[in-house]
Amino acid sequence: MSLRSSAPLLDLDPAVVDTARHLAAKAAAPVVEIARSHTTVSVERATLRLAGITGADSTHRAGDVPWVNRVVDTVAEHCGLQDGVCGPVFHALAEHNLGSLTELAEATAAGQVSYRVPTGRDATRAAKAARTAVAKGLRLVDRNRAQRDKMIARLGDPPRRPWIYLIVATGDIDEDVVQAANAARAGADIIAVIRSTGQSLLDYVPEGATHHGFAGTYATQENFRIMRAAMDEVSKEVGRYVRVTNYASGLCMPEIAVLAGMQRLDMMLNDSMYGILFRDINPIRTFVDQRFSRQVHARAGIIINTGEDNYLTTADAVDAAHTVTVSQLLNEHFAHEAGLPDELLGLGHAFEINPKVPESFRLELAHALLARELFPDAPLKWMPPTKHMTGDVFNGYLLDGFFNLAGALTGQSILLVGMMTEAVVTPFLSDRDLALANVRYVLDAAGGLVEDFRPAPDGFIAKRAHQVLGEAVDLLGRIVDDGLLNAIAEGTFGLMKRPPDQGKGAAGVVAKSDDYRNPATDLLDEGATR
Repeated sequence: MSLRSSAPLLDLDPAVVDTARHLAAKAAAPVVEIARSHTTVSVERATLRLAGITGADSTHRAGDVPWVNRVVDTVAEHCGLQDGVCGPVFHALAEHNLGSLTELAEATAAGQVSYRVPTGRDATRAAKAARTAVAKGLRLVDRNRAQRDKMIARLGDPPRRPWIYLIVATGDIDEDVVQAANAARAGADIIAVIRSTGQSLLDYVPEGATHHGFAGTYATQENFRIMRAAMDEVSKEVGRYVRVTNYASGLCMPEIAVLAGMQRLDMMLNDSMYGILFRDINPIRTFVDQRFSRQVHARAGIIINTGEDNYLTTADAVDAAHTVTVSQLLNEHFAHEAGLPDELLGLGHAFEINPKVPESFRLELAHALLARELFPDAPLKWMPPTKHMTGDVFNGYLLDGFFNLAGALTGQSILLVGMMTEAVVTPFLSDRDLALANVRYVLDAAGGLVEDFRPAPDGFIAKRAHQVLGEAVDLLGRIVDDGLLNAIAEGTFGLMKRPPDQGKGAAGVVAKSDDYRNPATDLLDEGATR
C-alpha cells in the first residue's frame, strides 16, 4: 500500500520513470557482480559473530581486540580468506577438540592454532558445523523480528505519519537512555543514537557499554541492548512502539548489521555510497559490505536509511538535485537485489536549498514530492536544514518550521527533527524539547494538509520535478556509458572524487575463489533457518 495518502500529483511519464529504473539497473549491474565475487574481512567477521563469537582479548597492549578480529586476521595470515573463514575455523575447532569458538579465539591469540583450508571429508564436516552455528545466530535474528511484530501488535505504531525521528548523542550510553526516554515521552517515535566521531573508520567493533564517546556514542552490542531494553519499557509507558536506530556504515558495516539484528534494532543508516564519498572508504570494500549488510537487514526486518541528504551539504541543492534522484534509484536497485523490499527502504532526501534563493520553498516541495511519487511504497526519510543554519536560533527555528511543513505537505514517512542550535552547539535536552514542540505544532495544525495540496499541473512545482527527473535520466545514461565506479571517481556525487583502487580498508577486500563458502550468505539467499 502506498504511504502517500492521495493520488499522484506530478503526472510523471511512466515511460520516463521506467527508463530511469532500467538505466539504474544497468549502471549498478557491474558493481553488483563485484560485490558478489568478493568478500571482506568485515563480512567474514560478521559471519563468525552469527556463529557465536563474542568478547575481546583484553590483554593486548594496544587495548581490547575483538576475538573475531583475532581469528579472521590469523586465518588471513595462515591461509587467506579467498575460500571463506568458516572452513579453516570450524576445521580447527574440531582438530583441536575445543568446546567453543571463544576457546578457539583464545588459543589463536596464544599462538596455539595453525589454520588451513580443509579438503575432502574434513571440508564437508567443517561446512556442516559452520552452517549449524550460523543458522543458530540467524534464528535469533528471526526471533527478534517476530518479537518486534508482537510488540507492535500489542502496543501499536505511532498514530500518524510522518514518524518523528530524534537524535541523541551524549557519548555516554546511560545519559543517552535518559535523553531518549524523555524524548519519547515528548513525542519522538524513533530514537537514533549517533555514533562517536570517527567510529566509521575503526576496523573493529568496540565491546561493552561505553561512556566516553566524542559527539556521539560508540555503536556496540551492549549499547544496542541497553537502549533497546530501555525503549521497550518506555514503549509500554507511552502506549506505542518506540523504534531505535543506529549506523551500519563504515568499515564494520556487516558486523554492525548483524549486531543490530541480534539486539532488535529497528532502523539502521545504510547507504551504498556514503562511506565512499564522505569517509574515503575504498569503493569496492563499501559495495561488498553494503550488499551483505542489506541481506541481514532484510532478514531482520530492519528499515534502512540512505544518505542522499549528505550530498547537499557539499554540493548545491538546486544544481545537484538530480544526483539525489540518481542515488535514490541506485540505492533502490542495490536494496532490491539484496532482498530488501520497498517497505524497508528508507530513502533519504533533504531540505537544504539556500533560503535566500527565490522560491526556495517551492523548489523544496518539488524535490520532496518527486521523491514521494517515484518511491510511493518506501518509508522516505526527510532530513532537516543544516547547511544554511547560521547560528541565528530564531531564523533557524522558523526554517525548521518550513521543513516540517514541507514534510506534512508532501506525505513524508520519517521526519528527522531539526535543531535551531544546529551549527552552534551539541543540542541540549531543552533544545530538543523546543524542536519537538515545533514539529507537534505543525503536524497538529497542518498534518492533514497533504489531502488538500494540489500543485498546478503546469505550474512551477510540477515543471521543476519533471526537470529534475529528466536530468537524472540523462546522468544515468552517462553513468551507464562510463561506469558507476568511474562516475564516483570523477566527483559526480557530492563533488567527492573517490577512485576505486584507493581509500581506507582496501586491503581488507578479497576476491572469492571458486571454492568460496559462506553459510551466512547461503542461508540468507535461501531464506533458510537450518
